[in-house]
Amino acid sequence: MGSLQLATFVVLLAAAFGSVSSRFIVEKSGIRVLSPEHIRSHHDAAIANFGVPDYGGTMTGVIAYPDKGTTGCEHFNNGPFKSRTRRPVILLLDRGDCYFALKAWNGQNAGAAAVLVADNIDEPLLTMDTPEESRDSDYVEKITIPSALVNRAFGETLKKALAKGNEEVVVKLDWRESMPHPDNRVEYEFWTNSNDECGPRCEEQMDFVKNFKGHAQLLEKGGFTQFTPHYITWFCPEAFILSKQCKSQCINNGRYCAPDPEQDFGEGYDGKDVVIENLRQLCVHRVANESGRPWVWWDFVTDYHVRCSMKEKKYSRDCGEKVVKSLGLPLDKISDCMGDPEADVENEVLKREQEVQVGRGTRGDVTFLPTLVINNVQYRAIETNQCLESNGGCWEDLRLNITACKDTFRGRICKCPTVNGVRYEGDGYTSCQGKNMSRFGWFLMILVLACVVGAGAAGYIFYKYRLRSYMDSEIMAIMSQYMPLDNQHNESQPLRPVSTA
Repeated sequence: MGSLQLATFVVLLAAAFGSVSSRFIVEKSGIRVLSPEHIRSHHDAAIANFGVPDYGGTMTGVIAYPDKGTTGCEHFNNGPFKSRTRRPVILLLDRGDCYFALKAWNGQNAGAAAVLVADNIDEPLLTMDTPEESRDSDYVEKITIPSALVNRAFGETLKKALAKGNEEVVVKLDWRESMPHPDNRVEYEFWTNSNDECGPRCEEQMDFVKNFKGHAQLLEKGGFTQFTPHYITWFCPEAFILSKQCKSQCINNGRYCAPDPEQDFGEGYDGKDVVIENLRQLCVHRVANESGRPWVWWDFVTDYHVRCSMKEKKYSRDCGEKVVKSLGLPLDKISDCMGDPEADVENEVLKREQEVQVGRGTRGDVTFLPTLVINNVQYRAIETNQCLESNGGCWEDLRLNITACKDTFRGRICKCPTVNGVRYEGDGYTSCQGKNMSRFGWFLMILVLACVVGAGAAGYIFYKYRLRSYMDSEIMAIMSQYMPLDNQHNESQPLRPVSTA
């Protein structure tokens, strides 16, 4: 696959995930300064979410820094940038005043082969994102040159070398390690779940599928990509295979399980309902792929979400089969692929899912959703909230669960908060004192009294409930070691610091 198609895929993929606040780790390329000799060095650059990086390739060019309009927010009217040695021009611009994408667009129109944006503050590299959709951002899709953000210190080094004017500043942009490319197309996997009642995480996954559907289908039809959906499954501990808990969450005699959607074995849908629908969606992809139309999976998943949601109590086999028929897929082949979920036998499709779920080589285990694997390299969530470790060094009141730490994705700030109408004042690091404490004290006292009265009234109810739910909770605790429940993971956090300007 050519670098253009690969880059287009990655940009579209990043853009789609960006729209649902699920972001990847900052993707970096390398920059090597070749001359002048006294500043020869190697640096990292954060690849933008727009434009076309030369994945797998390199570019050697001459740095140019404009005399006027150094932010690149206006058209350059002095003709195209050129180098004395006829090498490609890599335009260096300053951050600020406008969108990153507009800087790249203006640089491209002025003849630049690539654009580097120098950060204006000292911070870790972040991804230059696309601006939100507006009438003025149509140019984004027309950007065909690569662009990247470099840190402030490196930008200053390049500017000082250019200011001397003794010789050209020559650099080599290197994308060879940015994304593996083992064959002539991008092979990627998306690990997801048909359960649509697991809160924001489920909503973000479905939003991604909806937003990326059109792009994915075009890339697949053009032969640029090979897409494979996957679904996480667990197994039931042998000691509990015959328990009602395993029977409600598993199929094929405890071999393939999913958590109960409501985490209540006596209410709503069961985990086995999710496993069966996951299996159906896997078979839809398999059968569609055999017929030369693998992209139909995207239509099925989006249609099923609209027509067969749990919320509307339509999450069922009958509804799924209606969607299958509406898309012109052979229902008998999909049924044969799914097999008998009640049989005490291995299911070929789900057994394969459990095998590839285990990490090997450069990829780790798939343990939470969503997870992407691109060309056998896994991209998954990392925690970026600096307030989670030692509270970021800020003041906190553990008793009231109040903190002065606020994560900004550029780092954290320590600022005394306002909670329930009570304004706290102090330095945010060692102390924060609440104002209007007398009023707040009365509120706490009333709240405590209300809790005591409520606890007495709820005691009897809790006692009866505990008798009924004791076995459920005990077995769920044991099973969670084998089959993690959705609420054991934090809700989806942004994975990559991004900015549009």
